[in-house]
Amino acid sequence: MPDIRLPDGSARHFDHPVTVAEVAASIGPGLAKAALAGNVDGKVVDTSFRIDRDASLAIVTDKDAAGLDVIRHSTAHLLAYAVKELFPDAQVTIGPVIEDGFYYDFSYKRPFTPEDLAAIEKRMAELAKKDEPVVRSEMPRDDAVKFFEGMGEHYKAEIIASIPSNEPISLYREGGFIDLCRGPHVPSTGKLKVFKLMKVAGAYWRGDSKNEMLQRIYGTAWAKKEDLDAYLHRIEEAEKRDHRKLGKQLDLFHLQDEAPGMVFWHPKGWSIWQVVEQYMRGVYRKSGYQEVRCPQILDRSLWEKSGHWQNYKDNMFTTESEKHDFAIKPMNCPGHVQIFNSDLRSYRDLPLRYGEFGACHRNEPSGALHGLLRVRGFTQDDGHIFCKADQIQSEVVAFHTQAMNVYRDFGFDDVAVKIALRPTPRLGSDEEWDRAEAALRDGLNACGAEWTELPGEGAFYGPKIEYHLKDSIGRSWQCGTMQVDFQMPGRLGAEFVDQDDVRKPPVMLHRAIVGSLERFIGMLIEHHAGAFPLWLAPVQAVVLSITDRTAAYAQGIAESLEGAGFRVRADLRNEKITYKIREHSLQKLPYQLIVGDKELEASTVAVRTRSGEDLGAMSLDALVARFREDLTARR
Repeated sequence: MPDIRLPDGSARHFDHPVTVAEVAASIGPGLAKAALAGNVDGKVVDTSFRIDRDASLAIVTDKDAAGLDVIRHSTAHLLAYAVKELFPDAQVTIGPVIEDGFYYDFSYKRPFTPEDLAAIEKRMAELAKKDEPVVRSEMPRDDAVKFFEGMGEHYKAEIIASIPSNEPISLYREGGFIDLCRGPHVPSTGKLKVFKLMKVAGAYWRGDSKNEMLQRIYGTAWAKKEDLDAYLHRIEEAEKRDHRKLGKQLDLFHLQDEAPGMVFWHPKGWSIWQVVEQYMRGVYRKSGYQEVRCPQILDRSLWEKSGHWQNYKDNMFTTESEKHDFAIKPMNCPGHVQIFNSDLRSYRDLPLRYGEFGACHRNEPSGALHGLLRVRGFTQDDGHIFCKADQIQSEVVAFHTQAMNVYRDFGFDDVAVKIALRPTPRLGSDEEWDRAEAALRDGLNACGAEWTELPGEGAFYGPKIEYHLKDSIGRSWQCGTMQVDFQMPGRLGAEFVDQDDVRKPPVMLHRAIVGSLERFIGMLIEHHAGAFPLWLAPVQAVVLSITDRTAAYAQGIAESLEGAGFRVRADLRNEKITYKIREHSLQKLPYQLIVGDKELEASTVAVRTRSGEDLGAMSLDALVARFREDLTARR
């Protein structure tokens, strides 16, 4: 009979098989009411799950991340339940949990309207209020196919028919609605109280453009109303910060159909690019990297040796010349190996660090393109370190320190570090993987860093560290990486002469801090809502003349500041000063410098910040000192 071990270390003995719900009730009525699911020996299960052996158990409530996933999954089923009640002819397909919510795909004879969404959401609330039990059952596969075919649910029948015949089919029923699902689900619909439907979009059945276009209803669900309100506020803020809107408003860049996924940088946007690139170039120099440049197009034979032609060809732009196949590089790694191979290397040369602002092109699906965040043509702050295995740890320490300093300078103070560990399948021996993963952990430990681990999510050639940046409205962006690669150097013939006079392949560390400059600038635009700190701002200040009498003085101030190295413009138009101030405020400039007769006579400028704060009159020297202080602090 089962002994149940609880998270606090205590144990409970039962003289008969017991459900998760019964264990929760034995602990207390409060926990029994709050229970959404159970975690039995690491697997999340329904509260109706029967435990008939010794096991560890944690009761899952809405305070747990797993509990929130169960709420969202169950709310997706509640959505399908409501749709079938209001639109009986609709066919249900799949409804998974996604970040911050869920979706469900439907086949229906006409598009769902905003009014339909409102009606569906209302019906969901009514069904939840009925607090109907959510009951799990099993059925043989072939019986389940017939069952759903008989209901007219052809998509569900197709899904079930693709499941191996020896696997039991689990179904969940709530009221008059029954659905195919592995679960787990909440014990009753009354647990689902805080949700909202967000939008309808198109989605091909099974993601294949040859199949029918379905209607995907997106929704979000939370444990508490204040969590939903906070999420909706983040969504509203995200719309305000959309880099595509701000890119147009601030005249930074544009995209057009004649060059899908390629960016046209305008002068102000290119100014931001140059600041980022030159800053990162300085990081290269201080960190012992030698900057290199590789060809954009390389022969097919090289991509075959690296493995990209066999495994990545569909994402590569290819061309042909004189009966030779070529590819535009989607990444810089093979080129850097060619530079390493251009000379005989000794162990004394290692670690050897190359860096390149390498332009790459990837044939991303057109539907996946998204402003600067997902493009086909991009430039990386790409670097590769060729080293010995016993040098990995010290390189990790150096890279982590660099990366955290860079993120702090760009205004990202909340950075989550993760290590992606060995996947299945993978290349290389277990001993190599043990050593590489230990080196990553030891390097982060030496930095005093905290991290989480992602089992099975490493690349097939080696583990990697990931840096996830949280922006000013709480969104997480994966940015930099440090990847260990045992495979590519050997595949491409890279060798060094070790101390024992034996030629050996080096370990290759792939590293990037900001990654794609396009994507990183898109992140910066949204993080700062277009209001860049002085050091990044494409125009750092504008000098505004109040009258024609002060125009020459205003122009002189602008020229003096430009001569001191600042990005400054003069606005000498014969317009009201209030109009000029309002116009430049919309451009989110850090400073506006206003000159009238009083400032002309006193050889000063009236200084106004982006927030509208009036700093009063300053001499040119005092203003330059303030600017330089801001630049040094990167405020």
